[in-house]
Amino acid sequence: METIGWSADMALGIPLFDEAHEAMAEQINHLLAGPDEEVEAAMARLTEALEDDFRLEESLMEAIDYPAICSHREQHARVLGALHRLAPGDVAAARHAASLILPWFDLHLATADTALAVALQMAEKPAPR
Repeated sequence: METIGWSADMALGIPLFDEAHEAMAEQINHLLAGPDEEVEAAMARLTEALEDDFRLEESLMEAIDYPAICSHREQHARVLGALHRLAPGDVAAARHAASLILPWFDLHLATADTALAVALQMAEKPAPR
């Protein structure tokens, strides 16, 4: 099975985000390549990691009164909703869902997370006078 890798061009320049996203790519590869009997537990760990990552992003959006918070939250909710609807023990469905997460995430990083990273960086700097 082909592995899905993290690449430097996926980095947002916010270490907390970048480390979480790289770890997620590693979790997906483990889930895709691991033995069938480990898939359900690996999917549960991946789902929990995504929930934590999304919760952190959303708390940061709230802290800066981010204008695109609703659409960003909706993207997170759609992914988590799909993962929560997976039937327990359905290894094929879990692997298929995992194989779709990183391509989705690549687009999400390039759009929603990049905009959030810029907004967070701007929020740290004083406004020009």
